[in-house]
Amino acid sequence: MHALVLGSAAGGGFPQWNCNCTLCARARRGDAALSARTQSSVAVSDDGQRWILLNASPDIARQIHDNPQLHPRGGARDTPIRAVVLLDAHLDHVAGLLSLREGPPVHLYCTPAVMDDLTHVLRIVPVLRSYCDVHWHPISIGDERTDATFAIAACPDLSFHALALDGKAPPYSPRRADRGTGDTIALAVVDWRSGRRLFYAPGLGRVGPRELGWMRASDCVLADGTFWCEDEMPEAGLSRKTARDMGHLPQRDRLIDGTLQRGMMAVLAGLPARHKLLVHINNTNPILDPDSPERRELERHGIEVAHDGMEIVL
Repeated sequence: MHALVLGSAAGGGFPQWNCNCTLCARARRGDAALSARTQSSVAVSDDGQRWILLNASPDIARQIHDNPQLHPRGGARDTPIRAVVLLDAHLDHVAGLLSLREGPPVHLYCTPAVMDDLTHVLRIVPVLRSYCDVHWHPISIGDERTDATFAIAACPDLSFHALALDGKAPPYSPRRADRGTGDTIALAVVDWRSGRRLFYAPGLGRVGPRELGWMRASDCVLADGTFWCEDEMPEAGLSRKTARDMGHLPQRDRLIDGTLQRGMMAVLAGLPARHKLLVHINNTNPILDPDSPERRELERHGIEVAHDGMEIVL
């Protein structure tokens, strides 16, 4: 199995176009220590030739340009992208669908909740159908205790397993405050030939027993790295919202209602996975600086910070 990190940043990318935080200002001045990053997306393949997008970032055109694996290979029009799997309906994960309108019909795999938002609220699907058509393949998750397994014909040696998360619908969704089942999923991708397993969860608000079990069973874990600490945005003067308000588990431990909750760093440090990577990194997160004490702390725990263009072969 091949996994290609197309984008490793959270919404807005890095540097974010309107952000003048310390890190964005340094990156904009050309600080060589800080690498620019596009918005979060991963592609997987069973042969390195046919690829499945996991989320469709608004930066998808640039990501295709920057990764020759996704370039056309023959004929007047061609693409090795054969399907798109959406893990939620947030703008930084779905807006790139519109950039695929010049291609063949989009084979779209997502939950009914996500499809409802994209059809009746954001209306990306009706617009896209006017150009290239959309073939919807529902990911049917009945409740938080039920997983969904599905296959994608273009990559027959891979199986896909969806896990319902306690995540938030996007701000534009009428279900934003409801935390309904199917608004956010994590995805495990298994290679039938080798048994190798990849776990991808760019939006992860907590790690319960089920999530931890899936992560422990994986050879590669690409997990939510949005924030370093719970109050990162308020402390930077950029928002009143905490990591919890935005549905993300920070790297550092946090106190929730008087109870200490392990952060993502502690969770990943205890995993046997060969590859433990943070993705969906916000522009305020100090781990973007490779010389920061926060980055060195991650490295001491065997945790990597994913970067655009990173390819992993399992």
